[in-house]
Amino acid sequence: MTVPTRLPLDLNHHREPLLAILRAVIADPQLDRRAMERLLRVHLKIIETGRAFFTNDELVYAYRALSASGELPPFDPAVLARLRLKPIRTASGVTTITVLTKPFPCPGECIFCPNDIRMPKSYLANEPGAQRAEQNGFDPYLQTMMRLSALERIGHPTDKIEVIILGGTWSFYPETFQIWFVKRIFDALHDFGRGEDHSEAVRTALIEGSQFKPTPSAQGVPISLHGEDLQQSYNQVVQNLYRDEMRRSREQAEAIAQGATARSPITEYATWDELEAAHRENEDAPCRCVGLVVETRPDHISPDEVLRIRRLGCTKVQIGFQSLNDEVLRLNRRGHTVAATRRAVRLLRLAGFKIHAHWMPNLYGADPEQDRVDFGRLFSDPDFCPDELKLYPCSLIESAELMSFYRTGHWQPYSHEELVELLTDCLRITPEYCRLTRVIRDIPGTDIVAGSKMTNLRQLVEERMAQKGERSPEIRAREVRSASIAPESLHLDELRYPVSTGEEVFLQYITPDRRIAGFLRLSLPLHSLEPLTDELKNTAIIREVHVYGQSLRLGESASGRAQHTGLGTALIERAVSITQGAGYARLAVISAVGTRAYYRKRGFADGRLYQIRDLVEGTQPSSHSAPQVGHRQ
Repeated sequence: MTVPTRLPLDLNHHREPLLAILRAVIADPQLDRRAMERLLRVHLKIIETGRAFFTNDELVYAYRALSASGELPPFDPAVLARLRLKPIRTASGVTTITVLTKPFPCPGECIFCPNDIRMPKSYLANEPGAQRAEQNGFDPYLQTMMRLSALERIGHPTDKIEVIILGGTWSFYPETFQIWFVKRIFDALHDFGRGEDHSEAVRTALIEGSQFKPTPSAQGVPISLHGEDLQQSYNQVVQNLYRDEMRRSREQAEAIAQGATARSPITEYATWDELEAAHRENEDAPCRCVGLVVETRPDHISPDEVLRIRRLGCTKVQIGFQSLNDEVLRLNRRGHTVAATRRAVRLLRLAGFKIHAHWMPNLYGADPEQDRVDFGRLFSDPDFCPDELKLYPCSLIESAELMSFYRTGHWQPYSHEELVELLTDCLRITPEYCRLTRVIRDIPGTDIVAGSKMTNLRQLVEERMAQKGERSPEIRAREVRSASIAPESLHLDELRYPVSTGEEVFLQYITPDRRIAGFLRLSLPLHSLEPLTDELKNTAIIREVHVYGQSLRLGESASGRAQHTGLGTALIERAVSITQGAGYARLAVISAVGTRAYYRKRGFADGRLYQIRDLVEGTQPSSHSAPQVGHRQ
């Protein structure tokens, strides 16, 4: 437990009301939000202009400081949970932060995509994550440090971090930029864990390098290009607007590669050796990366690209399927066919990645019935079967080329009822091994010309299902989150399904009503398949191990919580048993940098890109894998 170095308030000045609030919170384990609000109204903060409520980050800071000083009982994670703002952010077991890459040319010409030249392609400056990125000059260090600091202030653990890198097509950025971007994220994780912050030096370098620019409109360039009368494409304008910056970055990289050593904190260059050194440091750092995600397009996935992404430390890839209908892809000028998506998924699965697909109903040329068929194909066709899925109903943005089709009447958004019915059908048939992370994109309603502006679509759909006595079988709807569970009530269930590379086994610990406390994804590739790397010869792959419940700090435990109860070890040992029975000599895991130590303790040795456990004939799984197992096809 650490006390933040940044002081959100003068503790001495406000000690008495803070102690009164915190003692009441400590004394009442059943304290709910309404009771908390009553406490805050009684014990107000006295400021120069009058009185005000204490904020969550002030309460969290005060609790940490006063428990450390002995004025309150020793620090208790359960008390922090009652103070925590937005506990849902870490209720899935890890703390997630998102960073955006800078505006950059995109290989796509999709007609539904907005053309906001302040942002990487497909993003809008009004989206919350995009606003944070622009405020920080799209610098990876600044974005990471800002999010870590904000999460800690409101009481979230920051030692197990999943990093999601969004923005255009990752695979289209130069390799040196990719290495630098990821390394600087790790630099921020390490500095934050040590209590250091070099943000001011980075900001100074950005200002001196003119990286903090006035908006394009102040430079005589529209911030959004209207799709129906484009004089120049997004790529052309971005290349012109950021030409000097791109040239400077390229020249710096070339000079450093030729032996120059001078770099500033924003020089977009790093070597593989430097990144791998950062990886090694992160293995036992106070702030560890337990998942790294990038997003790209199916037509930019190749064997070399897959191995390069893995070398960066990535464990999951977000990939835009959008549609599984070639005619719809053609009409929307997506730039690739369904065959490209099939190939991309196959390569990613061969390499053990988690596959996080994006799918868009209501595209130009589609209708609700076609979309129902298309969605069903996601899981009935072994070439797809994504592990996670974002449903992004097409919303019309004024700068998108789709605007012209809307004005001529060739495209119309589905009615509210059509959309809710469609999404209800989608949630109903999503299998238990898939997690629906989103049911609508987080686009501000002010940017949407036509299409649903409701941010709670998922809630409406789930309520409609509940009225019929239904619940979606997908993972997110079943997570135990912060609920207390009795470990002895859990049952180990197995779901097997065919995929293009062989067979997947989804192991899950579930309650009697099928709520999920933890799971493991095991890939059993066909023995006849040639692996992408020699490391994976005659090897099954653990693609993911995840235990649900409110994220706990490393080494912490909490009564009734799923994390740190041995479920992960039990799942791994069951995977070992299955792998041996299927005739594989070894079991690999596509581990994140920050989970390498965890897997070493469970018999896995470091390889070049994976951690490997050799399987000795006759090895018995540990007692953790003893619970009854249910098999399903």
